Amino acid sequence: MNRRTFAAAAAALAVSVAGFSAQVFAADTVLKVGATPVPHADILKLVAPDLKKEGIELKVIEFTDYVQPNVALADKELDANFFQHVPYLESFCESRRLKLTTLVPVHIEPMGVYSKRVKSLKDLKRRATIAIPNDPTNGGRALAILAKAGLFKLKAGVGVKATVADIRENKNRYKIIELEAATLPRTLADVDAAVINSNYALGANLNPVKDAIFSEPKDSPYANIVAVRTGDNRAELGKLAKALTSPAVKKFIEEKYQGAVVPAF
Repeated sequence: MNRRTFAAAAAALAVSVAGFSAQVFAADTVLKVGATPVPHADILKLVAPDLKKEGIELKVIEFTDYVQPNVALADKELDANFFQHVPYLESFCESRRLKLTTLVPVHIEPMGVYSKRVKSLKDLKRRATIAIPNDPTNGGRALAILAKAGLFKLKAGVGVKATVADIRENKNRYKIIELEAATLPRTLADVDAAVINSNYALGANLNPVKDAIFSEPKDSPYANIVAVRTGDNRAELGKLAKALTSPAVKKFIEEKYQGAVVPAF
């Protein structure tokens, strides 16, 4: 082989190797999704292998509060988040002037009332202290649950937008205190009862089915959704939505959480 032929062969080989390397080592599309740990991050991790087959690397970034995931999404630090229901998303976006929207509903987490001091709400003493989430939508939802349980009534028409100021006919003068949702499981030793979101209850090894002394009806309209920036219609987000509403995810939710989390699709 002369030098010219050798050079041509070497060049052809280099092009071939470069092409092969680009094909083999081509980076997957990366989706960064913010989520609270249980059950949201667990569900996302379940679908990660399936998305990998679709050329999507799913990076789950865990948060323990209800503020930063939406801020990070709006700031394009995330591609989506998965931790909230629609009333919270709408309230948050209105107050912060953000443009976020629902990609897909995935599951419902019935909210429950928990206590280390009583076995039933009927056992609560006069002036008992009850903790609820301090964010507007979950706080209103918690008050609606307590009203449903008969502890007091709420001002007519307030619905899930109820605040402590809307409490009526609180004959036993229950004291309602508002605390950050993530801290509520840790307050059970200090209050008579607390209304806790199921994701934080599960994270504290509380079983909403067995441990709650009163639960929100399972036909709750508060489906937890995946949120994205308004107008973001990338194909990979469609694939994420499809993966999260698959028969495999439905089976996982039903078998793992046994009614504490309910599929919304």
